[in-house]
Amino acid sequence: MDVLNRPPADPADERPAADTAAAPVPYLPYALIAVALTAAYFLYSWVQYDHFRTPSWDLGIFGQAVRSYAEFRVPVADIKGPGFPILGDHFSPVTALLAPLYWIWPSPVSLLFAQAALFAGSAVIVGRTAQQVLGSRAAGLALTVAYGLSWGLQEAVKSDFHEIAFAVPLLALTCRALLLGRWTAAVAWSVPLVLVKEDMGLTVAMVGVVLAVKGQKKLGAALAGFGVAAFALTVLVLIPAASKLGQYDYWAKVEKTGTGAETSLGQIAADALSSGERWEMVLYVLAVTGFLALRSPLVLLVLPTLGWRFVSQDPNHWGLHWHYSAVLMPVVFLALVDGVRAARTSPRPWLAAYGGVAVAAATAVALTLAVNLPLRDLLKPETYAHDVRAEQARAAVAAVPGGASVEADVPLLAHLTADHRVYWVGTAKGATPDYLALDLRGWSGQTSDPAVTATQLHPEAAYEIVHRSDGFAVLRKK
Repeated sequence: MDVLNRPPADPADERPAADTAAAPVPYLPYALIAVALTAAYFLYSWVQYDHFRTPSWDLGIFGQAVRSYAEFRVPVADIKGPGFPILGDHFSPVTALLAPLYWIWPSPVSLLFAQAALFAGSAVIVGRTAQQVLGSRAAGLALTVAYGLSWGLQEAVKSDFHEIAFAVPLLALTCRALLLGRWTAAVAWSVPLVLVKEDMGLTVAMVGVVLAVKGQKKLGAALAGFGVAAFALTVLVLIPAASKLGQYDYWAKVEKTGTGAETSLGQIAADALSSGERWEMVLYVLAVTGFLALRSPLVLLVLPTLGWRFVSQDPNHWGLHWHYSAVLMPVVFLALVDGVRAARTSPRPWLAAYGGVAVAAATAVALTLAVNLPLRDLLKPETYAHDVRAEQARAAVAAVPGGASVEADVPLLAHLTADHRVYWVGTAKGATPDYLALDLRGWSGQTSDPAVTATQLHPEAAYEIVHRSDGFAVLRKK
């Protein structure tokens, strides 16, 4: 890899970047693209929510956490267990910033809108930086679109809301500052990442490494030390202190297989290095830039995230789905910009020529991949068609009185969190909710008997059916 083979940087080496940064870059064309991206992201999220296609319990969990902040309460997520302190799961106090929006729009849908706007805002940062560094409006606009339609962001939109929505623009701003030689700004934008999620401390440490590679050794060492210390503090002290379990529960994702068996360090390394699915993930991350991101030290910032995903024993962390790759997109796209800048002066004619077409190639790759990515569904009439199951789910939600406590299945969770105390089916041990809202088909697709399910969940109480359809049942405690 070329990123570590460069001689130590001299501050004067950054003067061309600073000169480029002085050139005015209009906001309007980028803002228009950002508005379009916000609309597309949010429309997809809203249709998915409105049609009860929520893929997991996460939107409900974050909805409960933000509601807690908005009501000036300690953030809890009853979906994970009665009174479960959310900061004892992942350290993401940054989500408190959504409380003012929740005051105006007290619904988990407000979180989906915020994420759409944050992702789209990061596209403006990437595009304008590309124009400033490369001196080409066409390149800037093309990369704005390519980045906005990248598979990492689209899969994150499909996965509903996650705290990494804040990390994406922060990483874009950090990489922008590094490209423009604004070292203090790079530190300032990277430090808040430790409030987004505990693993981001290692990414902050890697920003320090990049600063050192660019010649800012003292500043880089200080930031690297801060990042490592923040990571250790959150996973060894803060999260265990907040958790009812007294520990950071996600170590088990590395130490144990899906069957619960312990794994040795040697086995973890062997599994990681021999996994085709994990290497395919790396291939897609770099291929979206035509591999020219490898010419930039910025690409080092992907290593912490890829690293923990490699050693994880959870298959959900390995592939191209879910939200885990969203934080990699601003890094690799701005590394591409840096790679193009470096390739222009390469003594290798083929590399200089490739640098001249790399932006067009990356845009073509992004548009080609987008044909099979989630946002394509916005062009399909069936996406908006009447859905009988959604109507049944909506009726089930309406059958639970506001303010009541309710234990519900995944499709209904997020729709109940705004004005109910909500538990997830099977995690309400120690609580006896007023209502049960059950998906009769569940994950198996086999129709279940709601009365039997109620008895299994809460033998200490008696429940009666107050609403039932082919797909859902609502039961009230007698």
